[in-house]
Amino acid sequence: MKIGFIGVGIMGSAMAANLLKAGHQLTIWNRSAEKCEALLALGASLAESPAAVARNSEIVCAMMADPLAVSSVRDGEQGIIAGLAPGQGYIDLSTIDAATSRETARLARQRGALFLEAPVAGSRKPAEDGALTIMAAGDKALYDQALPLLEAMGKKILFLGEVGSAARMKLANNLVMAGMLTALAEGMALASGSGLDLSQLLEVLDSGALSNPMFRLKGSAMAAQAGFPAAFPLKHMQKDLRLALQLAEELKQPLFATATVNELYKQALANGLGDSDFAAISSVVSSKRP
Repeated sequence: MKIGFIGVGIMGSAMAANLLKAGHQLTIWNRSAEKCEALLALGASLAESPAAVARNSEIVCAMMADPLAVSSVRDGEQGIIAGLAPGQGYIDLSTIDAATSRETARLARQRGALFLEAPVAGSRKPAEDGALTIMAAGDKALYDQALPLLEAMGKKILFLGEVGSAARMKLANNLVMAGMLTALAEGMALASGSGLDLSQLLEVLDSGALSNPMFRLKGSAMAAQAGFPAAFPLKHMQKDLRLALQLAEELKQPLFATATVNELYKQALANGLGDSDFAAISSVVSSKRP
């Protein structure tokens, strides 16, 4: 199948590589052209604009950082929408708000194209392994057509119905993830401050009901405080928390813990940790304040 892929950063590059490995023809575009080099070496073709990607694809996928980035590649004379023709598919894999997804669906359908929002749960390693969880919503005909593509990128694929459902589900997922990691950071700070061995704390957590892959993946680095190369940048997690709180405001739903966690992530951004992995939140929690 002729597939387009726009946005080949940490996640997008790994997902696009899995599409190539699955035998699809791939046309790519990225704002920073140097990030395309590895995929070009694997056999992808480079287009001059998002519109050109869409014109050369049966289905065009986009993996962008936030709503503003989505609209920047979607709109205008060189945007994805301008390159769509009736019958084509547009899949947005970005983690964004439901309103932005619904607007993308409206614009795509005006062109006679089909639309699917499909945000993913997972970071760099699951993306490389094709082991993401993919939450899809939108045109069921496109979901059925694109299922082999989604299966090349993910291990768990869910269809959630109307556009907006997947965006909301992803925000709920990341809200829980940020809260869990913050709780781990606070538990580690308390244990360390009272003279306990952090490796033993992690062993205790892993032996009981709190055992989970994220703690196993992030715990050792948090204990070592020796640097946090980004698998999931902290700035993106704070963006997701902001969008979750925005949704909660619309629904009049209190999110007491999430509001506090978001303030901690904002402090981490102010400390210059935005491009670090979101596990760097532990350095903010563990820092001593008068």
